[in-house]
Amino acid sequence: MRARAGNSVQVRFALPAEPLRPFVTTYYCTDVTCSPFDPWLEDYLHPEWANIRFLGKVAAQAMIGPGDVRPSPAFAVTGPTSRSMHFRMGAGRSWGIGLMPQGWAALFGVPAADYADRYVDAQADPAFAAFVPLAAALAASSGDYAEELALIEAHMARIVADAAPVDSAIAALNAALVDPEMIVVADLAARLDMNVRSLERLCLRAFGFPPKLLLRRQRFLRSLERFMLDPSLKWLGVLGSHYHDQSHFVRDFKRFMGMSPSDYARLDKPLMLAAAQARMAAAGHAVQGLHTPAGVEPA
Repeated sequence: MRARAGNSVQVRFALPAEPLRPFVTTYYCTDVTCSPFDPWLEDYLHPEWANIRFLGKVAAQAMIGPGDVRPSPAFAVTGPTSRSMHFRMGAGRSWGIGLMPQGWAALFGVPAADYADRYVDAQADPAFAAFVPLAAALAASSGDYAEELALIEAHMARIVADAAPVDSAIAALNAALVDPEMIVVADLAARLDMNVRSLERLCLRAFGFPPKLLLRRQRFLRSLERFMLDPSLKWLGVLGSHYHDQSHFVRDFKRFMGMSPSDYARLDKPLMLAAAQARMAAAGHAVQGLHTPAGVEPA
């Protein structure tokens, strides 16, 4: 996809092997070419589950929520987000691993809520030590896409083999969250046969946020996905049936993206539009937060 001022971006997604799908959404590779007159590709990332990103030598800046962008570490982990990430990327190749909530809970011995709406230098955080060798291997690789993907796949297979097994409660909660008919916390607790306090603890441990915010975020992402797949649509054409009216949607949009829908529609989206189409083709959803857990029939 061509970006403004002669910049270009290519985003490629790959699904993990079947045994890894409860833990990983996708692997993704981003190649950016920048014009000498415009050294940054700039965009706004919508709320997601957690991601591991290997930027290598790619210069990048980011900020989740309000505030000025700041330099991103070469090896970063972003926790689950409920706010947009404003970012800039320079020329070069970077890789990412998208994690399901099950993946966070199995691979890291820390609550997702401790990393919600922030990113960290994973090289300096002992919670992510198991991925330091992969960061080094990618930094030393030949630059061949297939070779680098194989490095990631092999490393993930080893890590998951030593990880905690699938937690059935997390799987059931994730399945409920991608159900478009699930809209209130009481119904969520009833489906999981949990009291609300136990549900809140599970949500914070593996998903990063309280259940009410998670349901609100999922509702928003369904409408945003329709727009990302067809930006020619008017906002009224993407509203889910559980929005009372357009003002209800506008309030959610400002909460999750930090701007109005009309302001967002006017922005260049060189990476996110390319990523939405590529992710949809590879994984069946344009945004990571709507990935259906392994073993669950898509809604």
